[in-house]
Amino acid sequence: MDFLTLFLIYLCFVFATVALLCICSGRKESFLTRSVNGASQVLSFVIPTQLQSVTQRVLHRLFHTRSCLFVVLHIAVQAAVYGEYTWEVFVYCWELQFHLLLLLLPYLLLAGNMGCFILCSRANPGIITKSNHASLVKIYAYDGVLFQKGIVCPTCNMEKPARSKHCSFCSTCVHRFDHHCVWVNNCIGAFNAKYFFLYLFTLTAMAATIAIITAAFLIQVVLLSNMMHGSYIDDQGQEHAVEILFLIQHLFLTFPRIVFMLGFVILLTLVLGAYCCFNLYLALTNQTSNEWCKSRRYGCSHHLTLQPHDRRVVYKNIYSKGVWMNLKEIFKPPTVLERKKKT
Repeated sequence: MDFLTLFLIYLCFVFATVALLCICSGRKESFLTRSVNGASQVLSFVIPTQLQSVTQRVLHRLFHTRSCLFVVLHIAVQAAVYGEYTWEVFVYCWELQFHLLLLLLPYLLLAGNMGCFILCSRANPGIITKSNHASLVKIYAYDGVLFQKGIVCPTCNMEKPARSKHCSFCSTCVHRFDHHCVWVNNCIGAFNAKYFFLYLFTLTAMAATIAIITAAFLIQVVLLSNMMHGSYIDDQGQEHAVEILFLIQHLFLTFPRIVFMLGFVILLTLVLGAYCCFNLYLALTNQTSNEWCKSRRYGCSHHLTLQPHDRRVVYKNIYSKGVWMNLKEIFKPPTVLERKKKT
């Protein structure tokens, strides 16, 4: 039971870390940021100066510049999961006469996911240049709260169109900027948001499908062995009926790699599923991640008003046009000609 205890502690730690990141994200001075800064200041008195500078350069290279490291890590994890699925789970399930289409479904999802990954990473997200600036600035109106007219990007030396943002990773301004995704090594903007949405959906479906098939295999093994009706003798020589914890321990000792992979893909399914739902919410309300984070600084209302008693701006999303039109805008970004027809 020692490994099972450590594995459960590991899962709880990962869940707590993910929850902490979700809670603290979007805050300018979050608890997590203050804690990291405080720890860095304490360690700066112990760690040599040369090692500090090397560490800062490495961290800046990893998290503040475009790097293929996370892409390689993404592919390596995917290869490890599919290698284990193909080497053991697929073979065992085939012997247990699982339906072939069910067993092949993860590979079909993998093909679709890789296609969306390539399109998302290679597509132009909507980089604003001097040649297309005049047309892009006319697509969205300035809301006067999140996006002010006349703001010039000091790096690109151009007026920022509404819903755009300068990406420090790519050193460019991006039209309808959502965020920079290190896993595809590209910005997510107006012109590749549809690929990112499909990439995220297929990735979640992949993890969920493998988790379901693997869990079904282990359940089938338990049912065929009739283990739940058996008993075992503990270290003191006492006989006990088979419990869930004993069953999990037995399955881990029998199929260690499969059980470990199942725990990983279940956790991945929950995290990716939550993030996929969040992105679906953003799409249905015609918001970007950047706009959602910035709008948390203001209250939300059906009207954009300036309260006279405290001069507090109440933000309203002026870009939402209804669920269907919002979703359509993800897969078919508006152009200047379309906006002229509407006006």
